[in-house]
Amino acid sequence: MDYDPLLLSVEVALWATAVAATFGIALGAMLSSRELPGRDLIDALLTAPMVLPPTVLGYYLLIAIGRKSAFGETWHDLTGGHLTFSFTGVVIAASLGALPMVVKGARTAFEGVDPTLVAAARTLGATPARAFFTVALPLAAPGIIAGLMLGFARGLGDFGVTLMIAGNIPGETETAPLRIFNDVQGGDDRSAVISSVILTVGAVAILYTVNRLTRRPHT
Repeated sequence: MDYDPLLLSVEVALWATAVAATFGIALGAMLSSRELPGRDLIDALLTAPMVLPPTVLGYYLLIAIGRKSAFGETWHDLTGGHLTFSFTGVVIAASLGALPMVVKGARTAFEGVDPTLVAAARTLGATPARAFFTVALPLAAPGIIAGLMLGFARGLGDFGVTLMIAGNIPGETETAPLRIFNDVQGGDDRSAVISSVILTVGAVAILYTVNRLTRRPHT
């Protein structure tokens, strides 16, 4: 069995989680504020990828970053390459799926932080930024980590958006889910079973860890 698609999936999921963390944690903190105008609408827009069909998301991405788009043409002028049908395209597709998980996890985690603790830090002279990084962020860390792990799992298992935006190119954009599809189509049941079991075990392990991280202590 060829393990390269599995390794590619792990690499893509790591990159996607990093991208989602860069934006998702800040967005989650922002959405945890009850004073944010249009909070529910922003949250709905950011988490829409969780419920929209992958073909719809893939189509939107093709319009946004495809070769005929302004962004796609600018990227080609700067780098000489294209975002679609490339490793970068796979990462973008996985990041789109991972972002809602990170945002949801971060928002829930920050909402669970006792505001009196942050207020106490402020009364002791801490700036808003220092109170955030020394009080709110450490207290929210377990929930944020749980969201990142779910984002990683989502990026690891992306299929539909990846297929539309990056294709199914062996050795370049063929991730483990796409390889399973190819194995089933080609009649290689043994390879499909092994890859499926590995991804299933990984997903269950991640979900178990998330449950442990977000479990409420007994009172």
